[in-house]
Amino acid sequence: MGFFNGKTIIITGAGRAVLSDGKCGSIGYGIATAYAKEGANLVITGRNVKKLEDAKKELEEKYGIKVLCIQADICADADNKAVVDNVIKQTIDTFGRIDVLINNAQASASGVTLADHTTEQFNLAMYSGLYAVFYYMQACYPYLKETKGSVINFASGAGLFGNFGQCAYAAAKEGIRGLSRVAATEWGKDGINVNVVCPLAWTSQLEQFKNAYPEAYEKNVHIPPMGHLGDAETEIGRVCVQLATPDFKFMTGETITLEGGLGLRP
Repeated sequence: MGFFNGKTIIITGAGRAVLSDGKCGSIGYGIATAYAKEGANLVITGRNVKKLEDAKKELEEKYGIKVLCIQADICADADNKAVVDNVIKQTIDTFGRIDVLINNAQASASGVTLADHTTEQFNLAMYSGLYAVFYYMQACYPYLKETKGSVINFASGAGLFGNFGQCAYAAAKEGIRGLSRVAATEWGKDGINVNVVCPLAWTSQLEQFKNAYPEAYEKNVHIPPMGHLGDAETEIGRVCVQLATPDFKFMTGETITLEGGLGLRP
């Protein structure tokens, strides 16, 4: 019996992506897989409908859970509140509850210096990241209050360390960290715990980057002391499972940094 049988998890940016060896190739999909193994029903969102449908097919067939996939894109030109409200309405209509909200989705124009960044590029990061977290947290709050649920938001070392060429991405991620701390303070009395994860993961996008630009990869990607980048499912996904496990929910307001296997496991 899994920790999350009968519970509902919303994961943004959770379309299916795999590595060349067949393992989970994106953080969102890795998290979805980790929760599916614990019996949770999933609501997964993203921009690419095919990736969402591929994730739904595989997760339902392998783990016997139910997956609701919803195309949702938070961007500068959209009625973003309406987009998120639609996701929440479909979630409640289908499952009747929300136990965990995981804000993982993020787009950005990496590699563009601060001086050269356009307003459109800045908006891309802020809307897909910070604004999305804001809208999803507001919309989910009443339901998380009912279930004494959890919020897990994703930030980044880009904001913590000021990575070159990632000004908008870093700004969005630091905004998410600040928003999460406020939520932890305000929502603790409601039994909702809020945490932030800053991952460093081996993903299909990073694998493609390494294969296409090996010299740039060697200069910009630094392997942490553990000797490998984090596994999207078994390390990052499992940490997300533990952060929302009832016996572990005292860690509200913490920032968890995962670098090459460093982190918490059940």
